Amino acid sequence: MGKVEGLVCDRGLTLGHLIGVLHEFFTRLGLPKLRFKPAYNPYTEPSMEIFSYSEGLKKWMEVGNSGMFRPEMLRPMGLPEDVNVIAWGLSLERPTMILYGIDNIRDLFGHRVNLSLIKRNPICRLGL
Repeated sequence: MGKVEGLVCDRGLTLGHLIGVLHEFFTRLGLPKLRFKPAYNPYTEPSMEIFSYSEGLKKWMEVGNSGMFRPEMLRPMGLPEDVNVIAWGLSLERPTMILYGIDNIRDLFGHRVNLSLIKRNPICRLGL
C-alpha cells in the first residue's frame, strides 16, 4: 500500500488554505472534482475526509483525510501560538482506481492484476 502525507506550518493558515492545497494537488493528479466531509481525527480539528468523483465508476470515492492540527498537539513542538499546521494523508490506490476506472482494489494487487493495463500506461506522466 502506498501513502502520501503532507503538512504545512505557517502563521494565519486556515481551513480554506488546506482546501486550496488539496484542490491543487488532486487537480494535478487528474482528479479535479472534490468534496469534503467533516470527520473526527484525534490530532486535528477541524478534520475532513476527502472524496473524488469517478466519471468511469459514476460514484464518489474517499481518497484521503485532512485537518488542522489542534493547538495542544503543537505546544510540545515549541511552535509559536500564532502558527497553524494543516495536514493531509491519502492512499495512492484510490486515486489510481478513479483514474483508471477500477472498482475493486484487488484488481491492483495480487494475481488479478491486468498486466496489459500496466503495459498500456506510462509510469511517469510529465507536464502535470
